[in-house]
Amino acid sequence: MEAGVRNNIFGEIESIKADDVMAQVTMWVGGWQDNNVRLTSVMTRDSLEDAGFKKGDKVNALVKAINVVFVKH
Repeated sequence: MEAGVRNNIFGEIESIKADDVMAQVTMWVGGWQDNNVRLTSVMTRDSLEDAGFKKGDKVNALVKAINVVFVKH
């Protein structure tokens, strides 16, 4: 799939939580569970079903954001 997004992050789906309307999909960044870095996306249930995502699938997260905010610890 072609997309006009520069931030393309590879990973593996760790978990999917879904109800009647919305779904939350969490992936291990890089696909390695020992790196302890996860990325989560929220989408409609219809989008989840259209994409056919399942736990363990190899995926790419395409990130396009207007703002990214850093906060000092």
